[in-house]
Amino acid sequence: MSPADSVFEYLDQSGLERAPRVEQLHKLGFTWADLEDEEYWLDAVAVMRGETYKELEDASVKLWGILDKAVRYLHRRHDLYDLLGIPPVLWQMLDDTPLPEPGLISRYARFDFAVAGDGTIKLLELNADTPTGYVEASIATPWICGQAGIPSRNNGMKERLAAAWSIERPDTAACVAYGTHQEDSGTIEALVAHSGLDIRCVDCLDLWIDEGTVRDAEDRIIKRMFALYPKEWMAVDDGGEALAYAIESGQLQLFNGPHSILLQSKGLIAAVWGMYELGLLFSEEERLAIASYILPTYNKPVFSGSFVSKSVFGREGGSVRIFDDSGSLELADEDGFDSSVLFPTVYQKRAELARIQTPEGELHLLTGMFVINGVPCGLLGRAGGPITGNASHFIALGVRELEDEQG
Repeated sequence: MSPADSVFEYLDQSGLERAPRVEQLHKLGFTWADLEDEEYWLDAVAVMRGETYKELEDASVKLWGILDKAVRYLHRRHDLYDLLGIPPVLWQMLDDTPLPEPGLISRYARFDFAVAGDGTIKLLELNADTPTGYVEASIATPWICGQAGIPSRNNGMKERLAAAWSIERPDTAACVAYGTHQEDSGTIEALVAHSGLDIRCVDCLDLWIDEGTVRDAEDRIIKRMFALYPKEWMAVDDGGEALAYAIESGQLQLFNGPHSILLQSKGLIAAVWGMYELGLLFSEEERLAIASYILPTYNKPVFSGSFVSKSVFGREGGSVRIFDDSGSLELADEDGFDSSVLFPTVYQKRAELARIQTPEGELHLLTGMFVINGVPCGLLGRAGGPITGNASHFIALGVRELEDEQG
């Protein structure tokens, strides 16, 4: 497919002087546009057609409802917890904690979609537990698009976040290596700033737990905490069982809430596809959305054509392997941690990503859609190889207005 036929238009901005632009983004809170000697931010805008964005937004709304419905179906069913790869240490916590109201199991999430050059949309996964990319989407993307004169659909993210946190009201925000890990530290600092609340940022490694009471390094009791800490790690970390008990006993409210791990597991997508094939649970309208936007996904490699395998809790491309039409390994992620040594694997039909021609060469474009307080509201672009991992670039995604297309 030629670039002229793609639903994405690539606007190269690399001819502009980079240093002052990086400095401006740094002042806004995006401090990792350059990482050491590497350019993480690709100075360009990928502009999506307005009609494609409308379909993507509609697909996000439908899939959000479908996955929410699936979680409610499997809640307290331990055989299905096991199928999803949920560590047993979390089962009691999930059983005892009441499910949030529909659509709000996670108030801060991000879909990752494969949007092909011809506009075909397929869901790859949902990060409903600990999504990053918030600074890139909510701060950097609107500024970059504004500089290029391109409309951004991300301008409402801050207000959505403030509305969500005004309900959850965390007293603490935490990540591992706070103050030294640029991306995670900057992410929780931006979330805190946009919340408008008085929230303290801490390092997860400084926390300690005594009989369900969680305290920070200054011996302050924490009762309501947002944490960029994947819940599945409670099964392998030394303090994991103690943290699970703090939540079970009601001494700690954790955000996103406990059930976000059910949405997070890629095994949920396999469960939804299985129920679709069996004709269970879903309405005709939901079945149409599943057929349109969810890729065939299984717990075993049953494909005759090209497919992808990945851990149910793989992150940043770690554990992803791509197999060709003959079933032979074509490509494997070499940079991210392979969490398939700890958690089960799912197998998913391969989907095509749009390709963009850049000064870095031809790159594959991954399209993220944030869902904040239950509403799809912000695009995140990542450009890299066929597997989107740690080495990928951030690229701003703008949206061409429909009237511009028709004009």
